[in-house]
Amino acid sequence: MLEARLEQAQVLKKVVDSIKDLVQDCNFDCNDSGIALQAMDNSHVALVSMMLKAEAFEPYRCDRNISLGVNLTSLTKVLRAAQNEDQLTLKAEDGPDVLNLSFENSENDRISEYDLKLMDIDQEHLGIPDTEYAATIAMPAAEFRRICTDLMAMSESVVIEASKDGVKFACSGDIGNGSVMLRTHTDIDKPDNNVAIELTEPVSLTFSLKYLVNFCKAVGLSNQVKICLSNEVPLLVEYQIAGSSHLRFYLAPKASRLHTGTLYTMARRLLTWFCKIDWRRGVNCTKNMIRHHPT
Repeated sequence: MLEARLEQAQVLKKVVDSIKDLVQDCNFDCNDSGIALQAMDNSHVALVSMMLKAEAFEPYRCDRNISLGVNLTSLTKVLRAAQNEDQLTLKAEDGPDVLNLSFENSENDRISEYDLKLMDIDQEHLGIPDTEYAATIAMPAAEFRRICTDLMAMSESVVIEASKDGVKFACSGDIGNGSVMLRTHTDIDKPDNNVAIELTEPVSLTFSLKYLVNFCKAVGLSNQVKICLSNEVPLLVEYQIAGSSHLRFYLAPKASRLHTGTLYTMARRLLTWFCKIDWRRGVNCTKNMIRHHPT
């Protein structure tokens, strides 16, 4: 049996709101360590990975491993019934058909209870390799969102370049070009405004702004965002949740001029990174993934 209570329903509401436009159906995998989620978008270009650790809940009980197959649009409809400050309790029996959600407001002694029908989702887990990134940037989450939305008005893509001078976000489109340069910055009075850049080697990669703007929907979860880059490796965008829990987004870089810049090529790059094979050879490592296609 699963029983897990969050002190604030807004935590789960914000997580679901930030991923529902990328992923339609997914499994919430529950065990004694917490509740995890891993899912790819339909184009296999981006991957979402979430971990809500057991200590984020009080109480937390999970007697055996349970996978809860959920349609995120349906879950969103149920979560709309919760106020942000409501306590949220999740309950499910072993081998469940439904997920029970109850919202409790201590101010007016109001308790709402809903049963959400579960789905049988055949979903395989990808092994995410441990990666030593060439550049790691910690910056205000709101500033990252502003940069991405501002540049998207001019282009579909952004070049993120990290060097000893700082990190540069640049784009070029039909109406012109634009760029934003950030350098290391420390604000003692407002640490959430800090910008920290760790660099082992220069890196420059191109990414889809449409996906980055989607990732920025998680800005309400954390004041800071961590961005990790390495050449020929998917971008990592990470938000910390409720202490040691996290929500991570991985995005394949767009291809260089040597290769086509299609979603297909981006998808192969992401999947072959997980499968640890040469991305130029194609992928055939798990069902629910794209198959080999000639370049």
